[in-house]
Amino acid sequence: MAYWLIKTEPGSWSWDDQVRKGVEGWDGVRNHQAAKNLKTMQIGDLAFFYHSVNEKRIVGIVEVVREAYPDPTDTSGKFVQVDFKTVKPVPNPVTLADIKADPRFAELPLLRQSRLSVMPIDDASWTAICEMGGVSG
Repeated sequence: MAYWLIKTEPGSWSWDDQVRKGVEGWDGVRNHQAAKNLKTMQIGDLAFFYHSVNEKRIVGIVEVVREAYPDPTDTSGKFVQVDFKTVKPVPNPVTLADIKADPRFAELPLLRQSRLSVMPIDDASWTAICEMGGVSG
């Protein structure tokens, strides 16, 4: 299983929207590196659901339930989407400031490639961020 972080602007698609819908396609990704990350995802992978813009915090966890397929919002046919299922909220949302303050995360793509909307999270960072957020097994 691999771990990921997916960013969204809460004004466009929020954690509450994801919870209400249950399963939703993650469309609209137009960055080639982020799209490559979507193509790498496999069923069962987990991702942190990150509110960008003003909040800048991890608020939930989702699971890949459908691997990459053509993004219907892309008229060029170059980009894909992945379907995510709501898993659980993060009881104590983990902020970008929390992550920046912790030296364990110095190499995290969230800090090194801050504009990337879909990124891998290594196993140790996943575990540490779950602990910070009060997420149990």
